[in-house]
Amino acid sequence: MAHATDTSTGTTRRDFLMLATGAAGAVGIGALVVPLVSQMAPDAQTVAAGAPVDVDLAPIAEGQAIKLFWRGKPIFVRHRTKKEIDEALAVDVATLRDPQTDQQRTKAGHEQYLVVFGNCTHLGCIPLGTAPGESKGDFDGWFCPCHGSHYDSSGRIRKGPAPLNLPVPPYAFTADTKIKIG
Repeated sequence: MAHATDTSTGTTRRDFLMLATGAAGAVGIGALVVPLVSQMAPDAQTVAAGAPVDVDLAPIAEGQAIKLFWRGKPIFVRHRTKKEIDEALAVDVATLRDPQTDQQRTKAGHEQYLVVFGNCTHLGCIPLGTAPGESKGDFDGWFCPCHGSHYDSSGRIRKGPAPLNLPVPPYAFTADTKIKIG
């Protein structure tokens, strides 16, 4: 069987068909791979969840706390009463399992506001004490009913199996009653 040959370049019809088939295969593979790769990218909600969060503290009444989410983790923001602040300041830090002063856990000039991650440091449960009527434990802070950890009004572990205080996320005051978390 004779093949048609272009005498000027020495290519055959078979060469052309091989090249065309290879190009069509590459386009087909690209059409399959692009959607698979793009589905691995995070969606808009996930990208927004890692962004800094602005919080207006003015609506939080003294003695109340709110729960919000940043990077998929709960954050507790509490507007502490004078009694809660005084109790936190009166604690002998040397007696604490994870010794931190109240001043290390709040921002100077804004001691009435406490901002902490809302996961128990024992097994990651979410402690009670944010919603009205929830148990605040033995130290006017938070109580994790799963295993009995008690945190004080400064988010420090005082009783129970939790090894560490509730961590303080990175945040800064942008105004007297506004913070940016992250």
